[in-house]
Amino acid sequence: MADRSGWGDPWLRTYPAASGRTPRIRLVCFPHAGGTAQLFHGWAARLPKDVELLAVRYPGRQERLSERFAEDMADLADAVTAALLACLDRPLALFGHSMGSTVAYETTLRLESRHGVVPRRLIVSARSAPHRIRRTGLHLRGDDELLAGVRRLGSLGSEAYDIPELRELLLPALRADYRLVENYRPASPPVRSVLAWSELTRADHFALRTYPGDHFYLAHQEAELVADITKDLEA
Repeated sequence: MADRSGWGDPWLRTYPAASGRTPRIRLVCFPHAGGTAQLFHGWAARLPKDVELLAVRYPGRQERLSERFAEDMADLADAVTAALLACLDRPLALFGHSMGSTVAYETTLRLESRHGVVPRRLIVSARSAPHRIRRTGLHLRGDDELLAGVRRLGSLGSEAYDIPELRELLLPALRADYRLVENYRPASPPVRSVLAWSELTRADHFALRTYPGDHFYLAHQEAELVADITKDLEA
């Protein structure tokens, strides 16, 4: 399925609903640290025909390579929220992976508190709840240590860093994202628990699912993950 620029805004890559009609709901997807909107390219063909996919494009990479990286989580969430204001004619659901989970959460807070918009779903992946994150400082380490820390999580796309030309191009975005997320301060002492996300919702529904694989499981479990998200959107 072909994509198009989202609503004239550089923050969103849009994959229109396959039906060609106004979508029933829009699914907004947030990539991980160092990641791009391309992570979700294959999702569009797996989603129902009445779902429109919006993949968030962080600055400093791909089409936005010449732009400055986001310096602060609040600024990043503010910008994404502003971009989504043009999309509020239909319900929204938000999905974030790793760093994207935190950005999606902060965006959800802004949509609710500033615009009175409650997304139908907030789906988070491979990330502890913001108030339970274990602090790290990889962005302060040398290049090799930073890459080693990322590779301990999984191997998705890491071979690109072995090519000098690509390493020089990609590493600044990775470091900037780690700096952003590692400087994002939780509200309480860190405790490692995925279930802690349930403490951040006032809704009467919270579900936890696990998938086989490493931190980047979604690359290999795409079909099952999108099928589960589809069930959530149809509920």
